[in-house]
Amino acid sequence: MDEEQRIREEADEQLINGAFQHLLDCYLASRHRKKVDIITKAFNFARQAHKGVRRLSGEPYIMHPIAVAQIACEEVGLGSTSICAALLHDVVEDTDYTTEDLENIFGPKIAQIVDGLTKISGGIFGEQASAQAENFKKLLLTMSDDIRVILIKICDRLHNMRTLESQPANKQYKIAGETLYIYAPLSNRLGLYKIKSELENLSFQYEHPDEYKSIKAKLASTEASRRELFDQFTAPIEEALKQMNIKYEIKERVKTPYSIWSKMQNKHVTFDEIYDILAVRIIFTPNKREEEVNECFNIYVAISKIYKSHPDRLRDWLSHPKANGYQALHVTLMSKQGRWIEVQIRSDRMNEIAEQGFAAHWKYKDGMEKEFTEDETELNEWLRTIKEILDDPQPDAMDFLDAIKLNLFASEIFVFTPKGEIKTMPAGCTALDFAFSIHTFLGSHCIGAKVNHKLVPLSHKLNSGDQVEILTSKSQHVQASWINFVSTAKAKAKIQAILRRDGREIQKRGEEIFEEFLKKNDIENTLAAADQLAAFHEERNREEFFQSLGEKTILLGEKDLDELQGKNVGENGKKGWRRLIPFLGRDKQKKEDATTQDLFVVTDGFNRKKPIYINDDNIGQFKFRHCCHPIPGDDILGFIDNKHRIEIHKRACPVAAKLKSSYGNRILDAKWDMHKRLFFDATIHIEGIDRMGMVMDISSVISSQMNVNMHKFTITSEEGVFDGSIELRVHDRENVKEIIDQLKKIEGLQEVTQIM
Repeated sequence: MDEEQRIREEADEQLINGAFQHLLDCYLASRHRKKVDIITKAFNFARQAHKGVRRLSGEPYIMHPIAVAQIACEEVGLGSTSICAALLHDVVEDTDYTTEDLENIFGPKIAQIVDGLTKISGGIFGEQASAQAENFKKLLLTMSDDIRVILIKICDRLHNMRTLESQPANKQYKIAGETLYIYAPLSNRLGLYKIKSELENLSFQYEHPDEYKSIKAKLASTEASRRELFDQFTAPIEEALKQMNIKYEIKERVKTPYSIWSKMQNKHVTFDEIYDILAVRIIFTPNKREEEVNECFNIYVAISKIYKSHPDRLRDWLSHPKANGYQALHVTLMSKQGRWIEVQIRSDRMNEIAEQGFAAHWKYKDGMEKEFTEDETELNEWLRTIKEILDDPQPDAMDFLDAIKLNLFASEIFVFTPKGEIKTMPAGCTALDFAFSIHTFLGSHCIGAKVNHKLVPLSHKLNSGDQVEILTSKSQHVQASWINFVSTAKAKAKIQAILRRDGREIQKRGEEIFEEFLKKNDIENTLAAADQLAAFHEERNREEFFQSLGEKTILLGEKDLDELQGKNVGENGKKGWRRLIPFLGRDKQKKEDATTQDLFVVTDGFNRKKPIYINDDNIGQFKFRHCCHPIPGDDILGFIDNKHRIEIHKRACPVAAKLKSSYGNRILDAKWDMHKRLFFDATIHIEGIDRMGMVMDISSVISSQMNVNMHKFTITSEEGVFDGSIELRVHDRENVKEIIDQLKKIEGLQEVTQIM
């Protein structure tokens, strides 16, 4: 062994021992029983198993399991069983050890959790489509046996996100995308608010680095004024709390860069127009635990004597905690500076649940680690919903992810049955959703409902506090249109299952028509042929294609035969391809050159780790979808479709979010390399106070001042207020920003936003 290697090994040894000692110190400082021996045994076992292996960052691999165990212990508050499972979570997948080996050494409980984590690791699917959705399904199935599996998986994901820097860009988008789509909402649903915020921020940082840096810089520059506002606002509150002899702590909560960016996108506002960046948190220790709810209201009464409270912004999560266990009283007060500031009032116990979620509820009993100490009902209700989604016999991977998003991560409302029982439902649900939540028979025969004793249709949206009575008829049957206005996963799954059952005969008829067509034209009947024609007719899958054939909404003919034999040609004589060309050249010839290029095809030797560069000459080789309409200057990524062509999406596009979660291995890093030669379509929305000459001023700024071509300008005015949209030809996103900045200077123009 040479000297350099010896020094490196000694440094590694020191690093590993230091990290493990820190983990032990945190564990010993917790309220859990002190099972140091088994944790040390798990550490030594994992260290030996991963010996000589390094991560992409260059550090010894064992540092990753230690870090995951550290998060599980310190940030989620889990005990020895979970810490051991976290230390061992990669052993079965990455080494020759089996689950049986772990069971013999560490017992059945730790082995079961590690087995659950191994099943959802993702290594077994390789390039297969929808791998992450399949893994997520497994994760939820395993979770119904032991919630610690999902908690450790979230810790694992958090550490992967914290060390994402060493991964290539396409992997960063994949991991960040599925984190934002699956793991952040899941963390929120389990009450892990701090972890959820960090996961969102880290995803945002890698997907939109420029916006992230910009918001961080603005937060830093406004910190002094925010601190001054906080001090002035809290001084009289502190005085009042001292007089009440309450043991308290006041903290400031600053909105995260991700939530600021989301608000800027959703509300079409600038950073300076967001007023709820600062919130105040009062955390108190009650004299008696049973009095904590009353004390929250006492504090509210005291502070609302100092500041005027907003009547519509009182949120009482005390009497009805959120499904993730969150309890607090939220009130919005008017500060002396004329700013609304939200104040969150919670006890130390409520704060612990807000920080650590269900893990704070479930302090495992000594020697009875499967049992929880309190409040299992919400969890069991949630797991029951998961099982209902998983019971759906043939959910498409994308539909499955949508169902999970719909139900498990939605905010809640409280609805009453005719007998006064409370049912928790996702916000935005309808009377039909409510009917299916009670019983499938009730839902499938529902003809209407009485909400607060008034007759309403099936599609009526419910609000918190509504009392709902479902009306049924035996002659009623499930309608295909119902799927358009239900929003819960259970209702959608049941309606689809019933429609599928009813539609099987039609589908069978469609299959027979397809077989007859192939036989007549002497073509082999394969699934690939069905998939090809399903894509040609823009059906989502072959089942829907057969359904359309059976319903006679698709009739097979010469074009289908040409498609199967590869003879289809587009208008320009080249092989046809349905795609959006969102750009226009300076002249007709340039446009034709750009649009008649063959699409780029990804071959086996293609390096997916390197970014693809889109320039003025090769832009016609890529597919641009209608879903997000990217133009130069947008953060973009590439996606390899089923025919090995590359689609371009904005990184924030909702379609891309699903693609990153379900087909992560097909994501590519994409960058613009444009030189302001081509023009792209962009639409700007305007609102304001109408006056003489307004249209002339707008036209003058765009056409004369900015020298930009207006393609279409529509405007409507009513009672002195106008609303309109302008379609422009621009080179890039920078052009759009310049135009918006100039338009904002026009007198009477109140709002100028870009339509995505």
